[in-house]
Amino acid sequence: MTRIVVAGGSGLIGRALVESLRADGHETIVLTRNPGEPGTLGWDGCSAGGWANSLSGAYAVVNLAGHSIGSGRWSRRRKDLILRSRVDATSALVDAIGALPAERRPRVFVCSSGIDYAGDRPDDAQIDESAAPGDSFLARVCVVWEDAALRAEEHGVRVVVARTAFVIGRGAPALRLMALPFRLFAGGRLGSGKQWFPWVHLDDTVGIYRSAIGHEHWRGAVNVVAPGVPRQRDVARELGRVLHRPAVFPTPAPMLRLVLGEQADLLLTGQRAVPRKAEQAGYRFRYPELGAALEQALG
Repeated sequence: MTRIVVAGGSGLIGRALVESLRADGHETIVLTRNPGEPGTLGWDGCSAGGWANSLSGAYAVVNLAGHSIGSGRWSRRRKDLILRSRVDATSALVDAIGALPAERRPRVFVCSSGIDYAGDRPDDAQIDESAAPGDSFLARVCVVWEDAALRAEEHGVRVVVARTAFVIGRGAPALRLMALPFRLFAGGRLGSGKQWFPWVHLDDTVGIYRSAIGHEHWRGAVNVVAPGVPRQRDVARELGRVLHRPAVFPTPAPMLRLVLGEQADLLLTGQRAVPRKAEQAGYRFRYPELGAALEQALG
């Protein structure tokens, strides 16, 4: 049995990943702010403590910790919280790994990152893991976040940074919010609808994370994104089809900017990201196309 430590394992991806690992007989320890369930340890996301002992002898550490980017307007304070929660948590884990004797360190550190690393790319160019970073707020967050994770290589640990796209799955909070206007017969494209919409199904998110844990040749940045990336207007059309609702009521970009401020970038920008490394490694997507993924998640 292999022991795997998952930091921030109480969120959507963490719960699904832990469930998958446990189903295959792996021992998992979840580091969380709200311990209490079996297999959990208390962790505030930044400081050292007794939780660090759980890393000793673990096969892998997976870091999913970070404040939500979608809950609340991006004030200066919230933007700092989004950045610091990711960098502080990652640095605490890497420092704890480095403090272990070499023979007790995990073999791999998988750290979540965001597909927004490349920033807004409205053209048709395919964006793989070799893309240069963008200059948006989230792109800058991803750069610092990944730099903090890659320090684990200095301790002889293989590192994978998983640039994760919008996750579609049953119970996904962001998907519920996106579907709400359609359920109320008020859905449609956002802004021009021409922006690319990188996404990935929860099952494939778990599958790619598990491949990153288990295969020695996975290292560095990996795009956790489905191969079929549509324009946002096509997402609206598919949501309407799956929910049996019209998709004819657009939301103008200025209105989104007025209501959400800079946070509207989550809805109005995107990139045609491709899962180059995952496909080259032979990963087979369960949900390569958006329609089937939405049907599973919302049907």
